[in-house]
Amino acid sequence: MGRKMKTAQRFAFDPDYAVSPGATLLESIAALGMDQKELSQRTGFTEKHISQIIQGKASISPDAAIRFERVTGVPAHFWSALETKYREHLARLDSRRELEAGLDWLKSIPVKELVKRGAIPEIEEPVSILENVLQMFGVASVSAWNTGWSKPEFAFRKSSHHPQKDGALATWLRLGEIDAAQRECRPFEAKIFRANLERIRPLTSLDPAKFIPRMIDLCAQGGVALSLIPEIKGAPVSGAAKWLSSTKGLICLNLRGKFNDRFWFTFFHEAGHILNDSKREVFVDVDYRDDPKEVAANQFACHLLIPPRFERELPGLKSRAAVLEFAQRIGVHPGVVVGRLQRDGILPYSHLNALKVKFAWA
Repeated sequence: MGRKMKTAQRFAFDPDYAVSPGATLLESIAALGMDQKELSQRTGFTEKHISQIIQGKASISPDAAIRFERVTGVPAHFWSALETKYREHLARLDSRRELEAGLDWLKSIPVKELVKRGAIPEIEEPVSILENVLQMFGVASVSAWNTGWSKPEFAFRKSSHHPQKDGALATWLRLGEIDAAQRECRPFEAKIFRANLERIRPLTSLDPAKFIPRMIDLCAQGGVALSLIPEIKGAPVSGAAKWLSSTKGLICLNLRGKFNDRFWFTFFHEAGHILNDSKREVFVDVDYRDDPKEVAANQFACHLLIPPRFERELPGLKSRAAVLEFAQRIGVHPGVVVGRLQRDGILPYSHLNALKVKFAWA
C-alpha cells in the first residue's frame, strides 16, 4: 500500500492543457437541441461573445453564469466553478513554463540533502521538485529567490579556502529560519538577553545534552531563537545571526570546526551581532574577516568568554596544569581557554588540543 501511494504521488496526473468551460456549455446546449445562435438570443449576449466563451477567449462572468442557469437549468455556481478552475489551470500552465526556464537554478540547491532531512518530499519530476524547493524558501519564483536570497545584505566572515555558494548557504540559513519560527520566544529585551549570556557562559563546562536545552531556553527568554542546524556541503558556515522580526532575533549554529572552543566562540560572536548591530542586516559567519562589525563581534565574544581583567594572565598559560587551573578559576571549559591561546598566538595550534572537546551530531 505504501509503495503504491508513493508511486502515485511521484507520477500524479498533471495535464499540460486546459479544457475551457465552453466545451461543457456546448455539450449542455446540444443536449437541449440548441445551437450558439439560439443561446445568444435566449441570454441576450451577442453571437460573438457566446463564441468567445465557447472557445475560452472570454470568461464566464457571474452575470453570465446566472443567465446560463436560467437557460440550461444548470446552477450558476457550477459554471462559475468551471471558470475558476479553468483560469487557475491556465495560470498554472504559464507558471510551469516559467519554472521550466528556471530548472538550471535547481542545480545550485542541495536537493538530496533537503529530501534526506524531510524538508521537501521525495519527488522525481523536476518541475515539481522546483516547486517544492521554492515553497520551502517561501518564494514564488526563481527570480524572487534571486532578489531575496542571492543578494541579501550579508556581512560575511569569508574564507579564501572555501568558496561561498549562495544556494547551499541560503538553504542552511533557511532551515534555521524554519526551525526558529517554531520556537516560542518572549519579545526581545537587550538587557535580559545580555544578562542571560552571562548565565550561558558557565554552560561551556557541561555536555551538550545538558547545556543545549538550557541554552535554548535562556536565549528564548531574551527574545532570541537559537537553532542548531547540521552543516550542508558547500556552505562552509559556522553560524549566522539575523532578525526574524523587530522583536525576535535568530542565532543559527552548526558544528563546523567540531571542537567546543569554535562552537562557543561562534555563539557569542553571533550574540554580539544581535546586541550591537542593525536589525536590517544578516550576518553569516564563514571565517574571519577584517570588517569593523566582525572585529567588534569577535571582541565581544573574547571578552565575554575570558573577561579583560584576566587577559594579562594569558601569556603565562603554557602548560596543561596552568590552563586547567585558570579555566576552573574563571568558570569556563579549558578547551575555550586553549582556543583563545591558539588564536592569540600564545600556543601553537598543535598544543593542548586534548583539552578541547570534539562535538558530533547525535
